[in-house]
Amino acid sequence: MWRGRGTPYERGARWPLICAPSSGERRMNHRSESSGNATIRANTAANSPCVGALDAANLEDSDNAVKRRNEGLLALFSYLGELVRKHRDSPDGSMLSGLANDDEPDAMSDLELQVTAGLLLIAGHETTVNLIANGTLTLLRNPDALARLRREPGWVVPVTEELLRLEPPVQYLPNRAALADITIDGTTIPQGSELTLLIAAANRDSGRFTEPERFDPDRPDNQHLGFGSGLHYCFGAPLARLEVQLALAALASRLANPRLVEDPPPYRPSPVLRGPLHLRVAYDARRDR
Repeated sequence: MWRGRGTPYERGARWPLICAPSSGERRMNHRSESSGNATIRANTAANSPCVGALDAANLEDSDNAVKRRNEGLLALFSYLGELVRKHRDSPDGSMLSGLANDDEPDAMSDLELQVTAGLLLIAGHETTVNLIANGTLTLLRNPDALARLRREPGWVVPVTEELLRLEPPVQYLPNRAALADITIDGTTIPQGSELTLLIAAANRDSGRFTEPERFDPDRPDNQHLGFGSGLHYCFGAPLARLEVQLALAALASRLANPRLVEDPPPYRPSPVLRGPLHLRVAYDARRDR
């Protein structure tokens, strides 16, 4: 059984960038292992106080969730500050070590280093976990596609792009502003107005995509907004693509007869991040690498 936040390789993918000791990974990413192998379980934000409070508006104990989030963030940034100091005393080849020992005039402050490292661990990790879960769910609902992926491992590239269009982990982008007056369908949005971009809706625009509700990795010109666009385009997109491609290719090649235990699975109630709270998958056997 895989338990915890993401697949085994994905959970550790960003730690070499920050170079936290294994004890630090245990502190920031509690998980348990089971001896059974009949089910794969991938949990998302439900067990993390830092990101779980994104769902707080939909929870009865939303005040408590926000309190837990604040406490979790305080603990996280305290740990990352400690990690920055350790890298200054003992530099290594990691990204965080390089930033912590930067002596240029525009070098990051300690607070900026903590925020950047936190962004890598929370924002980058959480979105990728949800996309892997969404991709697994979609492939298991489309067995012909899963069988083709098993025959054609390279097909995982367009599969990932179609998942970013159809089942993006981020549903909308808040805190945007109009740089000029914009007229859309007879309505003018004044310059400076606050905007929320519904990227999940744009990705299913029938004026842009043929049969937008259909999972079709072979669709041509799949210019989706799964990673945003322009100045705010996700700088972690190359790593996220690679992680998802590796995970879905492993699903297709290593698991014999994978199938959903429940469909639909329970979803997290977040209006921002979309993904199952957990995704239970049964399989007959696990093949060697």
